[in-house]
Amino acid sequence: MDKKYSNKIELVRRQYSGNEHGIIKGIGVVNCVYVNPDTGQFWIIDFRIYDPEGDGQSKIKHVEEMLNGVVFQKKLPFRDVLMDSWYAEKNIMLFIDSINKHFYCPLKKNRLVDDSGGVEKYKNIEKLGWSEIEKKEGKLVKIKKFPRDYKVKLFRVVVSNDKAEYVATNDISQCSTDATKDKCGIRWKIEEFHRELKQTTGVEECECRKQRIQRNHIACCMLVWVTLKDYAYKCKKTIYQLKKGLLHNYLINELKNPRVRVCLA
Repeated sequence: MDKKYSNKIELVRRQYSGNEHGIIKGIGVVNCVYVNPDTGQFWIIDFRIYDPEGDGQSKIKHVEEMLNGVVFQKKLPFRDVLMDSWYAEKNIMLFIDSINKHFYCPLKKNRLVDDSGGVEKYKNIEKLGWSEIEKKEGKLVKIKKFPRDYKVKLFRVVVSNDKAEYVATNDISQCSTDATKDKCGIRWKIEEFHRELKQTTGVEECECRKQRIQRNHIACCMLVWVTLKDYAYKCKKTIYQLKKGLLHNYLINELKNPRVRVCLA
């Protein structure tokens, strides 16, 4: 949550912003979004405020707790866990594997892996060689510091002419780079959620200094988004069309029958 002009608001700290592509002042929120890939519908099912000075929790710890909540408390049915490279950490990946779910996550280019079966030393992902078959079907690699016999399938997914992502998954049966790209494309839903939350609820607009008020404001905005999104799905409209329509109807009624009349002397 962008708070770049804040000097005294609690919870605000300098951290990386994907929107700004740099370090800014803001309130960090870790979100868990549930997506139905068949219908394209999605819902926010958990979120955590990133406040390491207050609770001592890292972003990785928040993700572990949310995953535990999804599996053991909410007991939601799901197949895959999609995350960005920030959360592609050993404990999270092994936990997802232990509950018999599949993860798909991009790895940073400097991540050390071995594709030689122990014959060669670990090397940066970007220095790996790729045959034509491997480009289409992926390759098995071992990530450094993972258990000795634990391997993942690695795919080189071309994003644009000059950019490629290296996506790791524990779904060893996956043998298509195109299918992996489609899976990772679902991850964009969380960016849709971020955009809708910020543009329709005013979640970044609270200027109160106390952290309790900021937490309450963020929670209320989450509830507003859930309500708007539910109505939007029922009305088969976008959340923007729904909100604009509410204001449009209000303005028409006020113009026809104004509750506050103007008198000219």
